Order: sequence, then structure tokens, then C-alpha cells
Amino acid sequence: MDTGRRTSTMNVALWIVQGLLAAVFLLAGGAKLVLPLDQMTGPVALPGWFLRFIGLAEVLGALGLVLPGLLRIRTGLTSLAAARLVIIMIGATIVMWSSGMVAVALMNVIVALLAVFVAYGRWRLAPYRDSSRPSVLRPA
Repeated sequence: MDTGRRTSTMNVALWIVQGLLAAVFLLAGGAKLVLPLDQMTGPVALPGWFLRFIGLAEVLGALGLVLPGLLRIRTGLTSLAAARLVIIMIGATIVMWSSGMVAVALMNVIVALLAVFVAYGRWRLAPYRDSSRPSVLRPA
């Protein structure tokens, strides 16, 4: 397979994973932002302000996964957002594992590995090219 086709395939794979991760983090983070704090009881009691902070970080991370590529503005932020989401997922994995929720911890590891794929993929494997091209949302 030639380099151009491989890069194109990698780009499609990255967009699919970015979209899936963005949906996951928008839902999870949005729930942490809008649900009443008494409904967000987990295996470990975390302060309400911390849950709201994590929710905000997840929503901003989800936006950072897709908006730079769609708008072609500051495209390097995509890999940065993905890397920051990996940090959040490491924390979630530790909390779930220490609470004895091994299945949930393993799901968190999978999400973290997908975020690692996006971070590395957009940084090295298939970075956005030609950011001078007009965005899909801005008329040419």
C-alpha cells in the first residue's frame, strides 16, 4: 500500500475514533455538569466541585478532539486534548480499580488506549495537513 493511501486510511480511522471518543466524553462530562450532585454517587465519595471540574474537562476535551480539525484552527490542540483525556482516564481507572470495579476499570483502560491512539496519531502518524485550506464551516 502506498504512503498516500495509508495516510488516508489512518486519517479515516482517527476521525472515527475521535468522533466516538468525543461522544463518550460529551455524554459523561455533560452528565457531570448537569446532574444534581446527590445523584452522582460513585464507589468513592468525590467532592462535588471536583466532579464538576472533571465534567468540564471532559466536555472541553471532547470539543478539542473534533473542533480543531473541522475548523482547521490550531489543529495541534487535537493531540493535546487527547493526551489530557488520557490523564483523566488514568485517574478514573485507578479509582475504579481501587474500588474493586475491575470491569469498569478495564473499560477505562480501553478508552485511555483509544485516546493514546488519537494523541499519537494526530501528532505523528496522520497530522492535519495544509491548515491554510478553508474550514468545512467557513465559506471559501
